Amino acid sequence: MFNKMATPNRVITLITLEFNLILLYIGSTQTCIVQIAQPSLLEIDYTYKIITIPCNFSATNCSTSQPEVLWFRQKAENQPERLCPKDQCLDEAGKFTTKSQIPHQVFLTLNEVDVSDSAIYFCGIAFSDSIEPKSKQTGPGTTLVVRNEKLLSHEGENILIAFLALLSFYIAILSVIFIIISKLKLEPPNKRGSDKASQKKRSARRIFQEIAQELYHRRYVETKQEERDDYIYENRRAHSNFEKS
Repeated sequence: MFNKMATPNRVITLITLEFNLILLYIGSTQTCIVQIAQPSLLEIDYTYKIITIPCNFSATNCSTSQPEVLWFRQKAENQPERLCPKDQCLDEAGKFTTKSQIPHQVFLTLNEVDVSDSAIYFCGIAFSDSIEPKSKQTGPGTTLVVRNEKLLSHEGENILIAFLALLSFYIAILSVIFIIISKLKLEPPNKRGSDKASQKKRSARRIFQEIAQELYHRRYVETKQEERDDYIYENRRAHSNFEKS
C-alpha cells in the first residue's frame, strides 16, 4: 500500500521539477530592448558656427559590447541621408563629428553651420550581435532650424520678459486708478442735469422767500409808522382842544 501511494507523489514531484525547468529556461531567454530619446527641437541663428545634437539611449538585457551608432538626416521632400558612414566622422575638421563621452549618450556635432543644415536628424542604435528586432532602434528625431535673422539670447529673453511683466503691472495699476477716479468724480449726464435743475429750483425758492420776507418787513414797518403817526396826531389834537377850552 505504501508503494502504491508513493507512485503518484513521485509523478507530482517530476511534473513540478519539469515546470520549474521550463520557467528557468524562459527566464534565461531575455529580450534585448533599446530605447532612444532626442530633443524635439533645436533653433539657432546664423551666428552659430557649431551645434551639437545629443542622443540618449538605454539598453535592457543587451550584451556589454559597444553598439553601432548611426546618424541620418532628412530635409524637406528628400530621402533620408546617412551621415558618417564607416566611422568617417572622427575628424573634428570635417562637417560632421561624432562623440561618445559617457555610456548610453552619443553626440553629433555640425561644424560651419548654415541655413542649408536645417533638417531632421535621427539617431540610430544597433546591437549587431543580437537578432532581436528591438535591439536596433531609431530615435524620434531632432528638428534643427537655422534662422537667417539673429535670435535673442537667453539673457535678452529674460530682460524682455521682465520688461513686459513690469509694463503689464504698470498698466494694471493705471487701470485701477482710472476706475476709482471715474467712480468718485464722474457721474452720469442725467444725474448731473437733474442735480443742476434741483439746485436752480432751490435757488429760485430761496430768492422768493427772501423777497417775501423783505416785503413783509417793509409792510410791517410802514404799518407801525402809520399807527405811530395817528397816535401822535390824536394826542396833539386832544391837547389843542384842551387848551381852547
